Amino acid sequence: MADHYQNNVYHQGGGDSYGSYGEGGGPDGYGYQADYPPQEEDAASDVTEGHDDEDQMYEGEYQGIPHPDEVKAAQRAARAKSREGGSAASELEELSEQYEDIMQDCGHGKFQWMLFMVLGLALMADGVECYVVAFALPSAEKDLCLSNAEKGMLGLVVFLSMMVGAFLWGGLADKTGRRRCLILALGINCIFAFLSSFAGGYGFFLFFRLLSGIGIGGTVPIVYSYFSEFLQTDKRGEHLSWLCMFWMFGGIYASFTAWGIIPRYGWGFSMGTELQFHSWRVFVIIAALPAVTSLVGLTFMPESPRFLLEHAKHDEAWMILKQVHDTNWRAKGKPEKVFTVTHIKAPKMAEDELIEIQSGTGTPVQRWAVRSLTLCKLVLRNIASLLSAELRFATLFMAIIWFCMAFSYYGLSVWFPDMIKHLQYEEYETKVKTFHRERVVDVRFDFPLKNQIHREGEYKRDTFIGIEMKSVTFKDSLFDNCTFEDIRSTNTVFENCTILSTVFYNTDLWEEKFIDCRMENTTFEHNKHGCHLDSVEENDVLIYLVSFLGSLAVLPGNIISALFVEKIGRVKIIGGSMLISAGCSFFLFLSFSQSAIIALQCMFCAVSAAAWNGIEVVTVELYPTSKRATAFGVLNALCKLAAILGSSIFASFVGITKAIPILLSFAALVCGGLVALKLPDTRQKILQ
Repeated sequence: MADHYQNNVYHQGGGDSYGSYGEGGGPDGYGYQADYPPQEEDAASDVTEGHDDEDQMYEGEYQGIPHPDEVKAAQRAARAKSREGGSAASELEELSEQYEDIMQDCGHGKFQWMLFMVLGLALMADGVECYVVAFALPSAEKDLCLSNAEKGMLGLVVFLSMMVGAFLWGGLADKTGRRRCLILALGINCIFAFLSSFAGGYGFFLFFRLLSGIGIGGTVPIVYSYFSEFLQTDKRGEHLSWLCMFWMFGGIYASFTAWGIIPRYGWGFSMGTELQFHSWRVFVIIAALPAVTSLVGLTFMPESPRFLLEHAKHDEAWMILKQVHDTNWRAKGKPEKVFTVTHIKAPKMAEDELIEIQSGTGTPVQRWAVRSLTLCKLVLRNIASLLSAELRFATLFMAIIWFCMAFSYYGLSVWFPDMIKHLQYEEYETKVKTFHRERVVDVRFDFPLKNQIHREGEYKRDTFIGIEMKSVTFKDSLFDNCTFEDIRSTNTVFENCTILSTVFYNTDLWEEKFIDCRMENTTFEHNKHGCHLDSVEENDVLIYLVSFLGSLAVLPGNIISALFVEKIGRVKIIGGSMLISAGCSFFLFLSFSQSAIIALQCMFCAVSAAAWNGIEVVTVELYPTSKRATAFGVLNALCKLAAILGSSIFASFVGITKAIPILLSFAALVCGGLVALKLPDTRQKILQ
């Protein structure tokens, strides 16, 4: 093998725009030998040692069922005949057909399933990232003293950073390699996710989550491009759809761990005098485990051979394809199967490829700057090529579909839990107790006061001690010679009250809680400090449950799309699912209870999952290898932009009207579904 491998030469002929890897080729120009011809001893696969060459009888021969190898050979012959009868195929088309033949010979087996798990964990990490800040925020806001504006910025930065990451890493993956970029992206995510759990202030937490999001933003465009290039045509749609399930697992994992780790704010431990390591910080670390696991697994995975061939790295691609072949056939109990490819054609290196700079030219910084500038130009040129004549309409249609789907999906994903909170608040308000002109003298309040309004009351020589005051309002009331001691309050205010000779000792009742009040001879002693003391509410377990059920509801949609994506077709899956989702959103007009909203959310998520699966499969198949990750990155960045707009617009109408969010969602889904029906059918399309 060593001698055979070293003697392979990359030739370029004057009239042929191909390099030839290996020594020979068949009549169709491929170096593929399906019938296992005699080979030199050093050219044989090492797995044949100890096995004879005796032919085995195929069971289906007695039933008239063609052997799988015969089917593959017939497919190759049909493609060769179509090339002879039609116009001359381009170099990339010939490479694509040869690569498809090689992947069919390698089969689908152990190697693909190992890669499936590793890349699935990366996709799971992306799903987790969408939930981390939302779940940690109710507790983190107390530790970090966050205002409403700062909380809104943290929610925004999640999608903003993922948008930048998708755009950046997608472009780089087409120029520097899928595996390399995915390792870097996951590494950045792991490092800064870990650091964010130790952030002592808002600025550091925001900065670390921003960089963490930029890292994880690259996973979706790279994972699908990477995995698709190890799949043969008849397996591609189904197995890419199964891969989509890991995003659902990410939502379930985040909801389940948050539910188990952050149910109460209080537990944790101290790290020095400044940092309290509360439960939300533990959750942030645990949430990064899928990314860490995937990162470790990727170190054992090879680069995409299709990418390597695109960049004329023939030797590396050949060795990886042989590894895939031997791994699969050993696992199937057929180690005697020999990798029979003797040469692989590949196009010439493009003129705009990265230039090599001599080590003696300039300083290391200058050489790095030149390489980086060249890389940026190549990435931007690749992005611009998505609007070329042959890709313009595909890019426009996919952009509309991605935007419409993301706008509705993420908008309603925010609207559902916000509506549930609003309904809970309305229900809470209906139970409010109102006390009017009560006169209380010499009374000791040592029981909690919750959900009460006191108007024009008169309190003299009363003691409020060691109690919790939650959602309590005092209006136009008089407090004379009273004592407030060891008070914890939430949403408690005093409006237009008169407070005379009163002592506030060890309370969290600050100036902003006294609105238009008149105070005389009133003292505040040993006030509690720290914004986290303003609220002692437990996190709402129902919100975790809603997110968990929404993620779990995706399972039926994933299964259905995986089983029928090859039978029904990607286009019908996308168009049909988006139109059915539009119908589900319209039924929200009939939702007047929490249970109805949860049920409709589960239905919407289940149907939407099938649409998402189809969209991602078609995106992979519409674009050539040199632009696949770039196109996926641009479209995924557009998806995150739509998510920002959708979540912001839909959330602004909570408690005002539900008609506008429902109609916007309905219109977007119908528009996207109708456009999807105009897409070409890519079921039998060989990856270009």
